[in-house]
Amino acid sequence: MKAIMPKVDRSLFEQILIVDGKSKDGTIAVARAMGFDVVIQETPGIRGAYMDALPHIKGDVILTFSPDGNSLPELLGPCIEKYKQGYDMVIVSRYAPGAKSDDDDAVTGFGNWLFTNSINFFHRAGYTDAMVIYRIYRKDLITELDLDKDQSFEFEEKLFHTKISWEPLLSIRAAKRHLKLGEIPGDEPAREGGERKLQVLKWGAAYYFEILREIFWWR
Repeated sequence: MKAIMPKVDRSLFEQILIVDGKSKDGTIAVARAMGFDVVIQETPGIRGAYMDALPHIKGDVILTFSPDGNSLPELLGPCIEKYKQGYDMVIVSRYAPGAKSDDDDAVTGFGNWLFTNSINFFHRAGYTDAMVIYRIYRKDLITELDLDKDQSFEFEEKLFHTKISWEPLLSIRAAKRHLKLGEIPGDEPAREGGERKLQVLKWGAAYYFEILREIFWWR
């Protein structure tokens, strides 16, 4: 928070929400001291954080951004400008020409490649990065694409005993709906602090099951 959030141009936004999962490291106090609105997360998982934040969002466009160092603040402006060209969603892609990820290891790099290319193949999309958090989209896509419904996720979550986020399903259903989708290249630096809490096998299995399930189940 101390390293990244001072670099964010607040004039770009109507509102900035910090979602905190009841951390004990002082994040909440720091965020409030910086003048940000804080939502205390009650529901587990990244998707839970989004759903807890949703009632507090005032605008009609959402930009999701990770302040751990993986998301470059200087790309916020270009991301918004691209969106203003009439897109329904714009992704800051780690794998577009001219961009790279310094946070990937061999396993996560292969996983992101596999998931993105599978989404492109099975759902006729053209993404270079279908998984990343760093993106901007219409808020009403959440209801249009049933991302606010537990039924969209609960089968694979129960099957693999995990909680998953909604970025892959957002990418899939936006492609199936033939929405106007764009990307800009954006490096993913190594994180400034904290630890990755990836459940590589469980998440990987759940996301791939989701990719295959969506071939048949949602229209």
